[in-house]
Amino acid sequence: MVCETHRLAARCERRAPKRSAGVVTLLAVLFLTILNGRAQQNSPTVARQRAREIVAKMTLTEKIDQLHGVRTATEYRIVLGLPRLGIPPLRVTNGPAGVGPGGAGPQLRATALPAPIALAASWDPELAMEYGMLAGEETRRLGSDLLEAPDVNILRVPQTGRAFESFGEDPWLTSRMAVAAIEGIQRMGVIANVKHYIANNQETERGTINEIIGERALHEIYMPAFRAAVEEAHVDSVMCAYPRVNGAHDCENELLLGRWLKDEWRLQGFITSDFGAVHSTVPSIMAGLDLELPTGEYFSSVLEQAVKRGDVPLSRIDDALVRRFTIMIEHGMFDRKPIEPSAETPAMIFAHGAAARRIAEDSIVLLKNEGAILPLDAKELESVALIGPYAVRAMTGGSGSSYVNPYYTIRPEDGIYSHMLSQNRLVVLDGTDIDAAVAAARQAQVAIVMVGDEETEGRDHSIGLPEHQNQLIVAIAAANPRTVVVLKTGSAVLMPWVDSIPALVEAWYPGEEDGNAVADVLFGSSEPGGRLPLTFPKRAEDTMVRNQKQYPGRDGVVYYTEDLAVGYRGYQANHVEPLFPFGFGLSYASFRYSDLVVKQLGTAAEPRVAIDFRVANTGSRVGYAVPQVYVGFPEIAEGDEPPLQLKAFQKVRLQPGKTKLVHLMTGKDGLVYWSKQGNKWKLPSGEFKISLGESSTHLVETKLLVLR
Repeated sequence: MVCETHRLAARCERRAPKRSAGVVTLLAVLFLTILNGRAQQNSPTVARQRAREIVAKMTLTEKIDQLHGVRTATEYRIVLGLPRLGIPPLRVTNGPAGVGPGGAGPQLRATALPAPIALAASWDPELAMEYGMLAGEETRRLGSDLLEAPDVNILRVPQTGRAFESFGEDPWLTSRMAVAAIEGIQRMGVIANVKHYIANNQETERGTINEIIGERALHEIYMPAFRAAVEEAHVDSVMCAYPRVNGAHDCENELLLGRWLKDEWRLQGFITSDFGAVHSTVPSIMAGLDLELPTGEYFSSVLEQAVKRGDVPLSRIDDALVRRFTIMIEHGMFDRKPIEPSAETPAMIFAHGAAARRIAEDSIVLLKNEGAILPLDAKELESVALIGPYAVRAMTGGSGSSYVNPYYTIRPEDGIYSHMLSQNRLVVLDGTDIDAAVAAARQAQVAIVMVGDEETEGRDHSIGLPEHQNQLIVAIAAANPRTVVVLKTGSAVLMPWVDSIPALVEAWYPGEEDGNAVADVLFGSSEPGGRLPLTFPKRAEDTMVRNQKQYPGRDGVVYYTEDLAVGYRGYQANHVEPLFPFGFGLSYASFRYSDLVVKQLGTAAEPRVAIDFRVANTGSRVGYAVPQVYVGFPEIAEGDEPPLQLKAFQKVRLQPGKTKLVHLMTGKDGLVYWSKQGNKWKLPSGEFKISLGESSTHLVETKLLVLR
């Protein structure tokens, strides 16, 4: 029986039935679904030759019509096809948390995956691959060809409204997750569209803000994930962003588009604009932009006239088309029948929901667990008070263009209820009436308080929870010493009450399986597998809000004067203690690290560093260890690197009493810095510090290494 009295200000009291035994694993079903939908792909060489032959047959007007999208009463997020030459339409849908808005009609239902920031918290590239494959499969099945995902902008400030869409504050972690997610999407015959290039790091004045960013910061902090997307994942397309960087709009920035994306990194695919991010015709097309979206304000008749005047060579038009057609032909889009949105099946919904649940569970971070309150033991429970605004509804994701219309949602109370025994009592309150919530908490054996935020594209936000939520936590903690706080946030939040509670869990935006995933971790049927992909500050002033010029800017300009000191790099460089550091997360197990060996391989000019060590599960439960390798650089004449930088990691699942030998490697790319003087990557001479850690502030052991 499902209790329906769960709306705001409502109270639900019931007894739980016995939970059915067993856990159903549906990964095999998920992969079968994916493989059945995989497209027949053509080789790049054959595809490019075919694309050139098609473009050679097109008139100038036909070519121009293929360089922009259209919007009509029945069509949107689409580049129309050209039946005369067999060119199919290109249908675009939003990401990156699953299939978002696409087309002109009502938004179709899809699997609401955990937010990308949650995926990053899993520290598991294999999981990111599955995430991308699932999103790619649904993109195809729902009739689209291009998925606007992933978002790899570095989380420079936790206040940004799209923090939940990001992979966090670190370039290396972001790169590893991005490469895997892109490969997953593209395996499904879908075009991945990595975004937003570049430095779309705030929503405040995003369309006009001029970001003044130093050369080293651009190359070492904001570019690496995009570079990895191109050079490693061979991403099909890149979306240029709204802001200006060092004076030039991103979508007409020749240095960023033409030189770096296409010439240096050798992007084989095409560049699209964010919706409405184009501000010119000739400068944009000549900088390297290949497709204007959503319509053709600048890339339609105005562009055709520019070609006729000789302001734009026809070869540039042809190159833009050949790039896009080549990718589409590679994925079989020119040969397969048009895909009509297909109806979901119960088996598919079940399989994809199971995958979303597992991703959410592996992303949840245990931040505090005094007295080992967690995991909860249903056999010892008499009653539970479930309280808070996010205790009465599922938090499926943030708002804006990434919003997913979920197939279904699992409410928190139903997830908790499924783990309880028949003699247990569950009381559910939304927390609006604090006095009633306190009374319920005082009578319960355990109080679970679920609070959070609601991020959205288009505006930045405070990282403080609403004051009513802070007051609710303080009051409940005073009434019940066994209070567990569950955060459902898209970014870091301030916690003035943290010392008053014994247990704290960060669940992010868990997606459609919210209730099940969170309850599974609270009751210990799943391990809290996550680690923080960003730093949680003690005060807002510890972030860049302390300086208006740094954020959100002054007179339309924001100055990145922190340079390389972003995220944990900045906390360590400035000796600021965080509330919870980057990379941090507890486990229901315990781990011991030993036998660290660091060895140089390769040559002095092309070095690689091997890092070997053992990790043992010394606890009584299975658990996830996430060993992290940080590198400290030698002194650099042009300006020192931050004290520590993440350069390798691995997620390790260990049974109680088991030990695993872990082998990690960092190549030359993890040992170089960007030399502004030489305008190139440079390997410094001197002593490197290679540190093995459980977080950016908890280093287990350090070895010194001089490259020879």
